Amino acid sequence: MAFKPITSEMLTLKGYNGDVIEAYYAQPKGDGPFPGVVVCHHGPGWDAWTGEVVMKLALHGYAAISPHVYDHFGTHEPDEAAARQRTAGGVPDASVQADLQAGVDYLRSLSNSNGKVGIIGFCFGGRQCYLGASQLKNINAAVDCWGGSVIADDPASLTPARPVAPIEYTRDISVSLMGIFGNDDANPDPDQVNRTEAALKAAGKPYEFHRYDGAGHGFFAVDRPGYRPEQATDAWQKVFAFYERHLGTAAGVK
Repeated sequence: MAFKPITSEMLTLKGYNGDVIEAYYAQPKGDGPFPGVVVCHHGPGWDAWTGEVVMKLALHGYAAISPHVYDHFGTHEPDEAAARQRTAGGVPDASVQADLQAGVDYLRSLSNSNGKVGIIGFCFGGRQCYLGASQLKNINAAVDCWGGSVIADDPASLTPARPVAPIEYTRDISVSLMGIFGNDDANPDPDQVNRTEAALKAAGKPYEFHRYDGAGHGFFAVDRPGYRPEQATDAWQKVFAFYERHLGTAAGVK
């Protein structure tokens, strides 16, 4: 698939509790219509790699947006916001889901939307996408990349901010779900992935899981020691094939 020229911009969304938060948006050049994807950033925060994911999606024909879900903590500086949310005990699940819904609603409101929107997230964001597959409205597909703490084996992982493990909402999942995992990961470890898959099977939910030997947590991130190019390339191909089936492809691209 040939890459496409893109445009990008910073914008704002009205997120949780009506707070105005920053977001990064990119789309292919052209009239569309384009399928959309909302990107939930990883635990370290809303960083340059998150922007690269947004641009990668746009290069492949998607209108993509990443809300800064830590932007409620009194600063637009991403590193400081990430530190403040950790001090506060984490950003609440309800807050993240509202921010992702704002991203979904924004993409669906665009005149160049094809009417279909997916979500993707990594690490903390993968957990939020598993949760979002049951909580968000008007989405058509979800991709969980190594979402940790989907299963709450450690009771300490349940907090006032995150009171229910996402696995408990499996019965409410309303879209096809893809999971991408490294077999060397510790959170989620292979046993947790197996148990998540068993819950999806038991609930009769449409899903596909892809597991990679020789890969651990965050193996997509080119700027981290755990980057695994062979596994990441294969997994991205599977993500784009999944989205093409469930979201469609771009039209009117120049």
